[in-house]
Amino acid sequence: MTVINKLDAENQILKTSVWYQEVWNDEFLSWNSSMFDEIREISLPLSAIWAPDIIINEFVEIERSPDLPYVYVNSSGTIENYKPIQVVSACSLETYAFPFDVQNCSLTFKSILHTVEDIDLAFLRSPEDIQHDKKAFLNDSEWELLSVSSTYSILQSSAGGFAQIQFNVVMRRHPLVYVVSLLIPSIFLMLVDLGSFYLPPNCRARIVFKTSVLVGYTIFRVNMSNQVPRSVGSTPLIGHFFTICMAFLVLSLAKSIVLVKFLHDEQRGGQEQPFLCLRGDTDADRPRVEPRAQRAVVTESSLCGEHLAQPGTLKEVWSQLQSISNYLQTQDQTDQQEAEWLVLLSRFDRLLFQSYLFMLGIYTITLCSLWALWGGV
Repeated sequence: MTVINKLDAENQILKTSVWYQEVWNDEFLSWNSSMFDEIREISLPLSAIWAPDIIINEFVEIERSPDLPYVYVNSSGTIENYKPIQVVSACSLETYAFPFDVQNCSLTFKSILHTVEDIDLAFLRSPEDIQHDKKAFLNDSEWELLSVSSTYSILQSSAGGFAQIQFNVVMRRHPLVYVVSLLIPSIFLMLVDLGSFYLPPNCRARIVFKTSVLVGYTIFRVNMSNQVPRSVGSTPLIGHFFTICMAFLVLSLAKSIVLVKFLHDEQRGGQEQPFLCLRGDTDADRPRVEPRAQRAVVTESSLCGEHLAQPGTLKEVWSQLQSISNYLQTQDQTDQQEAEWLVLLSRFDRLLFQSYLFMLGIYTITLCSLWALWGGV
């Protein structure tokens, strides 16, 4: 019986509780039961007899296990050693399909000192019964034990051949808690970010909205890092998709900032230039007149009538009309450049939106496919 206690993806270790059953024959511990009142089985301390040196190759740490110091010995010399052991073994984990991942960890039993001529290993049950009999195994809340396949082989070395039996523990993760807490909220966050593309490209509120979404992405990414297993060998697929979506968000935000900054500079330059021009024309070209003389000119002009005008006044009006014409031409050029920039950035915004939508579709289809493959295992 095997109980999966913990699977540590970061440290690549598997903690299991195994009900260990070991049986061997010792011809020096046999007796005739009829000569000893039909006693067919006794218990002896394990330390008082010879025991094979069987170890697990993947052992990385010694866990505290209940100590059962006695073994059963029957009259034919068969010794039975049954005990529970805590196994902390190394396991190469693949977290790419998290949370729909299926892991395969191995436990290899072999002798260190004795070759196959001295100690040979065999199965108490057939490998087919062990693989398909799930009643002999217990599962924890996160992992489901699928099967335990077993193989017998002889490892050849310079010292000779060593018999070994390898058990492959195949298990899969229960993904529902991660679907509810990670995958569905991530899809909702991406949909909210997609909604920001419907705001006008030159809208300043779009920058505030996208900045808020970016803060939400960052907070969600920190929370996700505490739940997603960190493995040196592979990175979960949802981490790749999330990083790509954050890159699209940053590109769109940077584009909006550049556009608003450009339009602000254009509007500011377009407003300052005509005022300077008008001020320069009225102050530089017109001679300075005393207030009394100016009032006298106004009085004289009013008496002469509206059809009579001084030559200096006509020149001043003509200069102002030229300034207004130049201002309107500059404003038209500014509006035309602004329209060209808006068209260009709108196309870039549409490209980002389509790429974002395509990535979200691929993300959803991939998750559904992984879930379907997980269910078919």
